[in-house]
Amino acid sequence: MLSYRGREAYWAWLLHRLSGVGVMLFLFLHVLDTSLVLFGPEAYEMFVFLYRAPLFRVLEVGLAASVLFHGLNGVRIIVIDFVADAAPLQRPLVYATWTAFLVLFLPAAFLMLRPVFFPTLGLLR
Repeated sequence: MLSYRGREAYWAWLLHRLSGVGVMLFLFLHVLDTSLVLFGPEAYEMFVFLYRAPLFRVLEVGLAASVLFHGLNGVRIIVIDFVADAAPLQRPLVYATWTAFLVLFLPAAFLMLRPVFFPTLGLLR
């Protein structure tokens, strides 16, 4: 019986694809909302008003996670592709990518979600 034992590189590959799709979906939504300017400022403002909702704040954090992971993992892929003898370093590079992602993302996510969870603080609205 054949079984695939997806390890770190497989999960990095899968998340790279998913984060790329997430970024593309945001790009499509951004083009759509920007095109609403053609229908007048009222149409644009009505749609952009939705972005102030807590759900969109959480989705914005997901977008930041997607862009950050996609970029960091892309650098890892470039290193593996263009540095001689880097293939054996696949696993440590995946862990380095995740470490850099967590170090950069967690403080950013906290700052981005602070108005959702602590609205009475009134900081960074």
